Amino acid sequence: MSAPPGKTPAPVRSMTGYARVRRATPLGELTVSLRGVNHRGLDLHFHQSSEFAPFENATRALLKSRISRGHVEVRCSLTRNQESDATGVNRGLLARYIAAYRAAAREFGVTTEPDLNMALRLPGVFDAEAAADGLDASFEADVAAAFDACSTEYNATRQKEGALLAEQMLEETGEILSQTAQMREIRKTATSYFHQRLEERLKELLANSGVDPRRLAEEAAILADRSDIQEELTRLAIHARELETILRAGGEVGKRLDFLLQEMNRETNTILSKTSGLGDQGLTITNLALATKANIEKIREQALNLE
Repeated sequence: MSAPPGKTPAPVRSMTGYARVRRATPLGELTVSLRGVNHRGLDLHFHQSSEFAPFENATRALLKSRISRGHVEVRCSLTRNQESDATGVNRGLLARYIAAYRAAAREFGVTTEPDLNMALRLPGVFDAEAAADGLDASFEADVAAAFDACSTEYNATRQKEGALLAEQMLEETGEILSQTAQMREIRKTATSYFHQRLEERLKELLANSGVDPRRLAEEAAILADRSDIQEELTRLAIHARELETILRAGGEVGKRLDFLLQEMNRETNTILSKTSGLGDQGLTITNLALATKANIEKIREQALNLE
């Protein structure tokens, strides 16, 4: 199955991605970047100087509208134009320090000049906060435009990787459906074989008990029915087809796939537990079920990367 007629499938996106955008502004070159990895929810981590603090809430809201899941490192920096007097030096405080130094030098007869390197290390002299004066509210439009472009590029990279992951998962799902069909065919003959084997085993155990043969056959039939894997195979096929539907419909599929894969793994485990005593036919089913478990695990690992 695919998306409903007339509706374009939503893209499947990976949570892993990276994008960086540079934007020219009147103050200089603004650079923003986004780097994402797997996470249960949306976790935005901002790495930027305090001059961008006034714009963080707006940036956070924009990114939440574009990204649903992932641990995302958000970086923003401004390389100012040379003519921009935004070095971060508190000139008034520096001038007062130098004046005080020279006054003390004259008073105590010291002839050395103040060490500028030492002066710039004094608290408050070289402070990034001084550079924030140039970022007024009007600069928010430039920040928003840069993050808008960066998030678009970021989603494009995630969509490309997500499409590859979805294609691989669909291939694994196709193998599961094929293996399920093979197990269903084997089951048709294995059930009667198991019924016969149980009856023979019960006859051996109750050889001298005088149990009615009809009662013996009934008990063997009950045991065989409890060991039948028809329901598990049916549910496994249904889950596999639902997995295909989810992947082809697209969108935010990660959490839904996680639940569905747990159910598929549970059905496969039950099949393995029920077919351990069916001789060669049971061994064939076991091998097919083990292959199915391997497919499910591969899909699960890939699904962990999806939004």
